[in-house]
Amino acid sequence: MTVPFPDIAGLLKECQNGNRRSQEQLYKQFYGYAMGICLRYSYNRDEAVEILNDGFMKVFTRSDQYRAEVPFKMWLRRIMINTALDYYRQNLKHRYHEDIDQAGQLPDVEANALDQLSHEELMEVVQLLTPAYRMVFNLYAIDGYTHEEIAGQLSISVGTSKSNLARAREQLKQLLNRRCHGEFARTSR
Repeated sequence: MTVPFPDIAGLLKECQNGNRRSQEQLYKQFYGYAMGICLRYSYNRDEAVEILNDGFMKVFTRSDQYRAEVPFKMWLRRIMINTALDYYRQNLKHRYHEDIDQAGQLPDVEANALDQLSHEELMEVVQLLTPAYRMVFNLYAIDGYTHEEIAGQLSISVGTSKSNLARAREQLKQLLNRRCHGEFARTSR
């Protein structure tokens, strides 16, 4: 079991100096937190691990950019999200972008369907969204970005961001309805 390091700035300094033991300690201490973020933005666990490792490399090489007045988890979260966005732009940039004019009205998801889902089950359903829809949904609904911020991060228009969110919600509604009616089969990736 990893013992928490009392001084995160000191641990980061050691990581930047190439101290493998410190890097391993930081990685183990924040693995679960960072992996949870990466899983939300990836298609599968292998992609999440790739994003996670790229993100930790950035943490190790850019630790001098960390400011002690900002909670470390917030800084790490930002790095992991940005790494996921970089991965998305490099690998999936031209997939599944739709225009706002094509988005229809969205009915609300029934509350009782959501009440029956665990967090893990909901994340499994979110993973079934197309990459562009999942990216916008996570940024907007989970991480609190605005459509303007999302558009800037993903190099898409604000209208496309809104459209992708609307379509993500519609897909989620359909997936949840299928799940509630016994048609949703778990798939392992």
